[in-house]
Amino acid sequence: MWWGLPFLMGPSFLILLPALALAIYAQYKVRSTYARYSRIETEQRVTAGQVAQRILEGNGITDVTIGQIRGALADNYDPRKKVLHLSAADSTSVAAVGVAAHEAGHAIQHARNYRPLSLRTAIVPIANIGSQLAFPLFFLGLIFRYQAFITIGIFAFSAAVLFTLVTLPVEFDASRRAVASLRQSGLVSDEEVGGVKEVLFAAALTYVAAAAMAALQLLMLLSFNRRR
Repeated sequence: MWWGLPFLMGPSFLILLPALALAIYAQYKVRSTYARYSRIETEQRVTAGQVAQRILEGNGITDVTIGQIRGALADNYDPRKKVLHLSAADSTSVAAVGVAAHEAGHAIQHARNYRPLSLRTAIVPIANIGSQLAFPLFFLGLIFRYQAFITIGIFAFSAAVLFTLVTLPVEFDASRRAVASLRQSGLVSDEEVGGVKEVLFAAALTYVAAAAMAALQLLMLLSFNRRR
């Protein structure tokens, strides 16, 4: 997202303040919650990688590999290569186990042809292009008084907004599958599942904040164009 635009629109920036406050809180919440549960180990000393593997096998998924990735909270599932990347595969912390279970949830979505995930994967290229071109086109349209560029810029940014909105059900569903799989596996206690839910809820807030910010930015573009 392009963050300089609000300051060039004067009072219109006020519309973004609630989303901005939520984004700041979400970042604080996810980091503090992850740090707290990173210091708490599971009673069975099961690693994040082992949990992910057990969840995959329990759901009949045998064609997904588990790999290592650098960077805190860089964990992800790549549906194209069927690789589940974990940043702390050898960790036995509640936080690492929760994140691993969440990413395994995405692998389950892929195996079950979960439609919102398929839609999100399909619009990734369009959303990436849209987020990169939207504001340059919008400003070129303003500078040269060319409405077509402004309109194309708004439509391009709409694709990026759609991506953030589709991401919400995908992430919440992956967390739901993660918690259910952890309960069924018996690898973690009920108390530890509670910690996992706190970690995943904090992470979900970042997606909610991103969607809110994107939607309000789009609203601001539309409002600014209308006032012209």
